Amino acid sequence: MAANVEIENENKYRSIPIKEQMSTLKRILKFTKPYLKNFAIAILLVIALAVVNAAQPRVIQTFIDNHLATGSATGQTAWLFGGMYLGLTILKMVFTFFELYLFNMAAERTVQNVRNKIYEKVHTLGMKFFDGTATGWVVTRITNDTEALKDFWNVLLNITQSMLSITTTFIAMLILDWKVSLAVLAFVPILVVIIRFYQVYSSKTYSEMKSKNSQLNSKLAESINGMSTIQQFRQEKRMINEFETTNEEYFHSRFSMMKINAILLSPIIDLLYTLAIVVILGIFGFSALNSPIEVGVIYAFTSYVRLFFQPLTRLMDNLSLFQDGIISSSRILKVMDDETYTPAQDELPELNIQDAKIEFKNVTFSYDSETEVLRNISFTVNPGETVALVGHTGSGKSSIINVLMRFYEFQEGDILIDGHSIRNYPIEELRREIGLVLQDSFMFYGTIKDNIRLLDDSITDREIIDAAKFVQADRFIEKLPNQYDHKVVERGAGFSSGEKQLLSFASTIVKDPKILILDEATANIDTETESLIQEGLNRMRAGRTTVAIAHRLSTIRDADQILVLESGEIVERGNHEALIELGGRYNEMYELQNLGLQNPIETK
Repeated sequence: MAANVEIENENKYRSIPIKEQMSTLKRILKFTKPYLKNFAIAILLVIALAVVNAAQPRVIQTFIDNHLATGSATGQTAWLFGGMYLGLTILKMVFTFFELYLFNMAAERTVQNVRNKIYEKVHTLGMKFFDGTATGWVVTRITNDTEALKDFWNVLLNITQSMLSITTTFIAMLILDWKVSLAVLAFVPILVVIIRFYQVYSSKTYSEMKSKNSQLNSKLAESINGMSTIQQFRQEKRMINEFETTNEEYFHSRFSMMKINAILLSPIIDLLYTLAIVVILGIFGFSALNSPIEVGVIYAFTSYVRLFFQPLTRLMDNLSLFQDGIISSSRILKVMDDETYTPAQDELPELNIQDAKIEFKNVTFSYDSETEVLRNISFTVNPGETVALVGHTGSGKSSIINVLMRFYEFQEGDILIDGHSIRNYPIEELRREIGLVLQDSFMFYGTIKDNIRLLDDSITDREIIDAAKFVQADRFIEKLPNQYDHKVVERGAGFSSGEKQLLSFASTIVKDPKILILDEATANIDTETESLIQEGLNRMRAGRTTVAIAHRLSTIRDADQILVLESGEIVERGNHEALIELGGRYNEMYELQNLGLQNPIETK
């Protein structure tokens, strides 16, 4: 997985080659396609602005040499040239306004487009991607990195402005005096070397900065999500120390960038500008020994040198943001290029689940294509029957659910539903007809009604209430101030684990699926709540093909078939009575659980 690989190699920072930077730039520019018209008009205005900037010194130079120096200046000519200069300035203001407005509007829309695309992409990735990728890493891609693109587009505008300004200024200098212009051009190789050095150093440093920022977000997300566990085991100090260490590393990476910016940006350009002025004045000084030099030309050249180096200062200032944008763009594109998709379906659109008969035929599965976690799994669940999966942690129970739900692709064998390969069903059909209840229920911000409906507007309020009553959730819902319109905050804080699980049952049963998957669905339910919902669970299973994972063996005593797994293989199978009589692993687990219930741990 691309994301996982990057996390594992966060400390291996490198400078991004020019070729790779240009490739990244080319790809990220494709997101501007819907807004090319605005960008194109903005660039045309930039060109016009550069021409106006080059023309202004010529107005002053012409007035000085042709009128002031010759003594022919009058009030009328002064007003004329002053008006021309003012007119060009107003024109600059108009061009600048529309250029910035159009460009920034297009840039904001482009960033919005990128953020939507990457968020959409994340929702197409399979569970394998999320199992190996930190939450903070994904959040950073969608928030911080897309936000960095806002500055990136402005940087591209500034770079375009700078390059056009430098070009038009140099052309204007060539027209005035090509020999002196070549002297100014001699400073360009020095600038190229400085820019190249800065590019190599800054890309590596920015890569480190971005990586540390991802680590900060990951630690923050981990701390917030696991706060109850952190406080329970008094791990606050350790977590604070780890965060401070990462934050210190992030500070040093940023400080390193600040140091190189302080040396190579404005100070070095200012030095080169000063040297260029000295060289120009020296050339004109020596030339004046042989023949007179027009004052206006000297003014124009010093103005042009300022216009030549001023964009370079801005260009160097923006190189840091350019590197930031390139790094952010490359990280966004890594997510866009990730191919850890949900397993592909060879869909037959007309195929529908009818009887809901499930067959596993010699299914072998591995998460990493190396270590097999399921080996030659075969069993059948007839329509309306319940099959329970039991076994110790790591035995393969959840893996069976993962391949049945098509979260992961199995390597060998096949899974059939109603005699057809699970790969032939449209994924929408599988999601509609297979209801999954997990051990850890997740609740979204909104209302109880929203969490049961899950934004499916086809589900009526009456169906929501009936589903809640079906699983006995109405008993606590109707005691709440606003009942089904009661507000649910993030992750369902304020509800007990049992209450959240009951709501999860309701959101599953309201869709009336033909197949029911219970992944340790009663693990977080207290004994009193379990007794309340057991009847509801029995009703949920009635008429539905059910596959249930259970740690509490008492909840699956009435299962039609119980499969005992160990190290990815089925080692025992049969109903409760047959397995007890067999006296094998299932009997051992059952007796251990009964012993634990009969002799609870005493506390002082």
